[in-house]
Amino acid sequence: MEKGKKQKGRIDVQEMMEVYRKLAIPGAPHKSLAGLAGTWTTITRAWMEPDKPPMEGTGTCEQKMLLGGRYLQQEYTGEMMGDTFTGINIIGYDNYTGKYVSVWIDSMSTGIYCFEGTAGADGKTITQECSYDDPVRGPMVWRSITRIVDDNTLKYEMFLIPKGQKEEKAMEMTVSRKR
Repeated sequence: MEKGKKQKGRIDVQEMMEVYRKLAIPGAPHKSLAGLAGTWTTITRAWMEPDKPPMEGTGTCEQKMLLGGRYLQQEYTGEMMGDTFTGINIIGYDNYTGKYVSVWIDSMSTGIYCFEGTAGADGKTITQECSYDDPVRGPMVWRSITRIVDDNTLKYEMFLIPKGQKEEKAMEMTVSRKR
């Protein structure tokens, strides 16, 4: 069923299940995500204050596909401000909406952050946004950009946009496949 064209009235259960079945088939975006499965190392630069030098750190990232190739789970481990940091991102491509959707959780909060966005024409640059209410700075938007440079390299950038203020670069990470 085409997006925006919803069935009016009663729908045959078999027809309904066929719509869901077709939308559940992994396609090219899912294959692209599957190419990222494996063990990776990370080099991170994080700006805690926009006018100060970034903190730098290293870590690892284990990436694996879930549920028959529909979602990529990325589990990051590293260090932040002297503490061990872990985070899990689950990203997928929603065939119905035509958007990438991801959920981020980590060891430095109890929040669950939901991102949504699109890929560039080549499918190798995914830009997503998440609106949330920061406990210190108030309402803001996170904007993330993931660039698939090649089969062995990812570049990731995170920007913060506090309400009514200009965008700030918060983090950049180079993710390299472990050989």
